[in-house]
Amino acid sequence: MTTWALHDDAVERLRASYAAIPAGAPVRLAKRTSNLFRPRADAARTGLDVSGLAGVLEVDSEAGTAQVQGMCTYEDLVAATLPHGLIPKVVPQLRTITLGGAVTGLGIESTSFRNGLPHESVLDMDVFTGAGEVVTTRPGEALFDTFPNSYGSLGYATRLRIELERVPGFVSLRHVRFDDAGLLAKQIAAITESGSYEGRVVDGLDGVAFAPGEYYLTLATWTDQVTESPSDYTGQGVYYRSIQQRETDTLSMNDYLWRWDTDWFWCSGAFGVQNPLVRQVWPRRWRRSDVYHRLVGLDSRFGIVDRLDRRAGRPQRERVVQDVEVPVEQTAAFLDWFDEHVGMRPVWLCPLVAQRDWPTYPLASGEVYVNIGFWGTVHVGPEAPRGPTNRAIEEQVHALGGHKSLYSEAFYDRDTFDRLYDGAHLAAVKAEFDPDDRLTSLYDKAVRDQ
Repeated sequence: MTTWALHDDAVERLRASYAAIPAGAPVRLAKRTSNLFRPRADAARTGLDVSGLAGVLEVDSEAGTAQVQGMCTYEDLVAATLPHGLIPKVVPQLRTITLGGAVTGLGIESTSFRNGLPHESVLDMDVFTGAGEVVTTRPGEALFDTFPNSYGSLGYATRLRIELERVPGFVSLRHVRFDDAGLLAKQIAAITESGSYEGRVVDGLDGVAFAPGEYYLTLATWTDQVTESPSDYTGQGVYYRSIQQRETDTLSMNDYLWRWDTDWFWCSGAFGVQNPLVRQVWPRRWRRSDVYHRLVGLDSRFGIVDRLDRRAGRPQRERVVQDVEVPVEQTAAFLDWFDEHVGMRPVWLCPLVAQRDWPTYPLASGEVYVNIGFWGTVHVGPEAPRGPTNRAIEEQVHALGGHKSLYSEAFYDRDTFDRLYDGAHLAAVKAEFDPDDRLTSLYDKAVRDQ
């Protein structure tokens, strides 16, 4: 645990590092890891000193709450809460996502169909603003309500008090196949409304679209009644493949929370890690999303895949790494369009229901959406730098009444962006808490890569 005295010292170092940045210079976090997929200048050794803001301050088991520093990873947060039989209400799927990052940049996981998004279980938080001040803010206040999906354009969370959920030690899984995307969507809506499937409680809900006509929902039930030996997908087994291979499964709670991290969903296959021979010699400690992310960074830096494609005579690739949310009734329409125009598989499906309205990411509260995640590349030729596939996805998502997360590349013009993400309201709040406009605006971060 980090002590409050150490926390106060860390905040003072943050203030000092901010004061040392010249006016007009970009303000970035000095952190080595990131789960963003936008081009960024290397800020690993410069910028805001947040080195002392990565811990858990306290866990109140009786109240079911935790005081957490903003740069604390969910891996460390879960390690502190799970011994108390508690977890955050939403635990994003990758270990190195930080609590502050999930709140300012949105996060999602299988409990989002009943618990919403990570920021919706925040009770209060301290934000280091562009004015160089630490402001304590709560639900209903402008800074708090505008903070989700602001990506650092309003400031950075230094401390958050969050609600936790009590859990047992294990998770029972059922993998249910659907041949029709429309029926899949109807079942998502039914489970979300009832909280159960065939008379059994559903605590976690997500799914995978492997191919047209092959869709699975994974129904998770928290349990202490273990009837089979828990599986371990940190070894030779690959979790996502098990979805097609077995109807039921059991995982420890810890392994369930990180089931997608070991193979970065299915993206570890690009590095050969799912090959049994490679997997035997690939160190277990390197079977992590942050390791794969660094490998992608090296490829982007040196253009290794592009060189191999040119040598083989293959068209230039466009990176298509996106998460979008569409209304549940439009899920089948989007998947059909995606199959025809993009063709990338597998695709992750994660239902969510926003618990209230949030101005900068205006999902309709109480309505069921499905997050659809797809991460890879498509061969498009010389048009690749213009992002034709990503632009088409943006148009289709919003034609269907959905929204797109901003952790990756975006191509909107300014007017469209402001209309979709309530730019006028965000600008007004930014002017109040960053009067000298020292922090990069959301549009400049998300679209102009500044």
